[in-house]
Amino acid sequence: MPTPPGRLLGSGRSADVYEIDEAWVLRRDRNGWGDATAEAAVMAHVGRYGYPVPRVRLDRSSRTDLVMERLPGPTMLQACLAGSFSPGEAGAVLARLLLRLHQVPARHSTDPAVRVLHLDLHPDNVLLTPGGPRVIDWSNTEEGDPGLDWAMSAVILAQVAVAPDPLAGVARPMLDALLADPSPRTAAGLPLALRRRTAQPTMSREETELLYDAQELIRSLLH
Repeated sequence: MPTPPGRLLGSGRSADVYEIDEAWVLRRDRNGWGDATAEAAVMAHVGRYGYPVPRVRLDRSSRTDLVMERLPGPTMLQACLAGSFSPGEAGAVLARLLLRLHQVPARHSTDPAVRVLHLDLHPDNVLLTPGGPRVIDWSNTEEGDPGLDWAMSAVILAQVAVAPDPLAGVARPMLDALLADPSPRTAAGLPLALRRRTAQPTMSREETELLYDAQELIRSLLH
């Protein structure tokens, strides 16, 4: 394991974030599942179209290490839990971020219906900076039908909303706001989103068992 560049700033399910200096951080994958170089290339691509992402250092990133701009501010989830941001507004921001992302052309496909997808857009992957929200964690990104992106975000929120979890009361108004004016493709993307979520290796058995109720909740909001 390479020596960390600086102090540990935070950890997620599969990666740790280390300080490089006041301007840059390094996110290091612990399991070797992703490709940080490819992720950085997608972030650079959407950033060129004005999408709100951290700047990346392609020359210093590798398969396990992503070097990106160090940004001030809490995640949107942290702000909601602190009471400085409403869950309903958080859901509306997620919807706007999805709509804006799906205006960005694909990097590879020439099919105009195919777009860049984030596939893990939820409140803990949005930083609220002084300059506005910035979207992080592009490790699941692909190109495809935008409906899958809407459905993935809905499934992630719905899983929490139906769980016996203190966050359920926050997740439900987020989900309601996200789907207040949903993409008409959301329902079509839902079966694939559920299959992908079921197969996700970091999911616990308890989380997987919530997917049926999550699906029923989403379908009730789409009618």
